Amino acid sequence: MQYDYSSIGFYTFDCLGRPVTAIPEGGGTYFIEELAMAVSGAAGAAAVVAAKYGLSVLAVGGLGNDLMGDWVRQRLNHFGIDTSMMQLCEGVGTSSSIVTTRPDGQRPALHMRGATGAFEVAASDIDQVLDARVVHIGGTGLMDRMDGPRSFALMAEAKRRGRTTTLDVFAASSKDMENVAGLLPNTDYFIPSIEEARALSGLKDKEEIGRFFIDLGVGCTVMTMGDEGAYYHHKNGLQFHMPAFDIDVICTCGCGDAFNAGFAVGLVHELDPEQTMRLAQASSALNATGLGSQAGIESLESTRFFLERTKTK
Repeated sequence: MQYDYSSIGFYTFDCLGRPVTAIPEGGGTYFIEELAMAVSGAAGAAAVVAAKYGLSVLAVGGLGNDLMGDWVRQRLNHFGIDTSMMQLCEGVGTSSSIVTTRPDGQRPALHMRGATGAFEVAASDIDQVLDARVVHIGGTGLMDRMDGPRSFALMAEAKRRGRTTTLDVFAASSKDMENVAGLLPNTDYFIPSIEEARALSGLKDKEEIGRFFIDLGVGCTVMTMGDEGAYYHHKNGLQFHMPAFDIDVICTCGCGDAFNAGFAVGLVHELDPEQTMRLAQASSALNATGLGSQAGIESLESTRFFLERTKTK
């Protein structure tokens, strides 16, 4: 296959500042300590981390004809990511966010939906888009033209071709359940946050949530749980909790997306489930040690060094 990882969906330009404790009144100004730019989004951040870890990556999404889109493409290319499937979407801007990072790492954002809702995978592109060991859809719920039957068919074709499939959502709510349910029968690993999983399922207990999604056809539910770690629930009966690493948090933007990439690397390298989860959890933790998606992640070697020497909570 041409690629290890095909990352399809939500790509965004982020401008981030910290620490932000309030928005100035009127035309006032508050001074902050740090500003950064990043490629983010459930597909974009995952693509960058996977590339930093040495995977061959195809980016699949939409960009506007603007400065933000130019920068996103250049940044992806900087990491060796193939951007030939990043579509230029006329009439819309690049999906972009202004992220106001609080002292505790939380990151309220102002977001423009933009080109993520305007791209689609054409029939002529399917062979290239699915020519990867792991096919990831990240950002279901934001992809206006792809959500629903188009993404259902794409994921079904990926499974027909024997690809490993992973799925992440964007700030899901109960209204997104129909769309997610259509993808689950052809999804090997569904990787929402615990908050998203609760909103979709209407349930609270993580074991019940895991069973709920397996009953809808998914192979395995993996829920990220912030400073409580992550939870793995496979249809074969394997269930376990992976604790979070004890770190000083700078910014949580992109932590779930870094987890997705670390998980994909574990799949590509054929690690066992616990090793895969530990690598994914370490990726999420390191991501939180810098401002913006991927800022704290350097390489697979440095992440392995981190996980071998850093205590869990």
